[in-house]
Amino acid sequence: MPEISRLPGFYKIAEADPGRRAVIDADGSVTTYGELLALVNQVSHGLRARGLGTGDVVAGVLPNGLDAVAMLMATGQLGLYYVPINWHLTPGEIEYILGDCDARLVVSAEPYAQSVRAVAKEVVTGAGALAAGQPATAPADRTAGNVMWYTSGTTGFPKGVRRPLSGAEPEQVVPLYLWFLGEVCDLVPGDGVHLVTSPMYHSSPCAHSTFALHLGHTLVITPRFEPQTILELVERHRVTNAMMVPTMFHRMLQLPEETRRGYDVSSLAQVIHTAAACPVAVKKGIMDWWGPVLYEYYGSTESAIAFAVKPHDWLAHPGTVGRTAPMFEARILDEDGAELPPGEPGMIYVKSSLGRFEYLKDPAKTAAAMRGEWYAPGDIGYLDEDGFLFLCDRRTDLIISGGVNIYPAEIEAALLEHPAVADVAVIGVPDEEWGHSVVALIQPVEGVTGDPGLTAALLAHCGPRIARFKHPRRIEYRAELPRTPTGKLSRSKVREEYLAAR
Repeated sequence: MPEISRLPGFYKIAEADPGRRAVIDADGSVTTYGELLALVNQVSHGLRARGLGTGDVVAGVLPNGLDAVAMLMATGQLGLYYVPINWHLTPGEIEYILGDCDARLVVSAEPYAQSVRAVAKEVVTGAGALAAGQPATAPADRTAGNVMWYTSGTTGFPKGVRRPLSGAEPEQVVPLYLWFLGEVCDLVPGDGVHLVTSPMYHSSPCAHSTFALHLGHTLVITPRFEPQTILELVERHRVTNAMMVPTMFHRMLQLPEETRRGYDVSSLAQVIHTAAACPVAVKKGIMDWWGPVLYEYYGSTESAIAFAVKPHDWLAHPGTVGRTAPMFEARILDEDGAELPPGEPGMIYVKSSLGRFEYLKDPAKTAAAMRGEWYAPGDIGYLDEDGFLFLCDRRTDLIISGGVNIYPAEIEAALLEHPAVADVAVIGVPDEEWGHSVVALIQPVEGVTGDPGLTAALLAHCGPRIARFKHPRRIEYRAELPRTPTGKLSRSKVREEYLAAR
């Protein structure tokens, strides 16, 4: 078997070791590196045949699977921008993104193609349609492309986050990112197996899938997130690394103890999590079960990975999201822009030498997000004396009650420790006396009824965990709470629905 550790990414690995397993799809079918490279090259020629050139935009409305992977790797060697689009969006929402990004071509899967055709200029059904009749040789004049993700945004329409193209071949660009991932997550080239647990139209699952192939790893694609299915796949394929979100951990921990013991998860070396704050009790529970394998990072679509923490550092500093990642700097500023000392919460600002971004067609929004060279992800946090960052909450979710700052994430973490709570959203609602009052919307675990007895138990549970002024003034119950497919709680949607109902 060829030594791949010195090969600069997917394309060269596939040439050197074509029999290596590249993708195990949701239906169990296996595609080798050689087969995937042939498809990627055919798709590349198909894109060129349709007149697409450097800097043009291609969009994909595709489920996780071989087509989504092929589009990422094909545009990644043609100097194109690739825009993955959430297939759950309405035709109108998809039309907005296609128009905003000036997509020259849309690649869609059959279940979504009809609605996409209604709003797109040119639609191709599946990567195979692009590949048909094209040569499997590498295209000429290869240059690295970029993925342009659309942020969900807290207000208004989503915006494309675009970074400049390098103009260099992929083999010149990829090694820097592989080094960075190695520093942050201890991921190295070799025979690893990466489990894809979330939709690849989101930035982190997309990026980790791409770089798993650049590391020579095998992608195992989950048909959908179900705790027991995840455990089965980990055991069957000896999964070594995965990317998950905290709500997945919470659901895993709700499995019966005998079910958990029934699966061998000893192959796991790195389980990376991001996207939302992880309650300390949940993270400790997973590491008690899986061992010290949880790697966490904090950032955003705009900033990428700005802070990171490895398992043993987190265990020594529970609750932290880490110290600044390589090539990053950070500051905590007050509302006047003055730097705050350790332990004082304020707005987080980061600066990177990895390159700047812009919001597509919106220089005003780009400027508003920056303070000189420093970018504000929109979160409130503080640094401790050792430089570890602790998040408080999103600025937009901050509750000010009686002049005191209250962070919903802290209350949610306390409530999630109660065995009757499957999910929770804490919001602030207008209050004539206090300005805002704290309301907790609880999704009980299956078989538990939300009644006054449970409400009393939950308030008693909060007693030793959080100060009394943070206790919910009202607890209500919901059959389900809205989350994004990556597991982020949509507090804005919860708040809108709650206020509309009132």
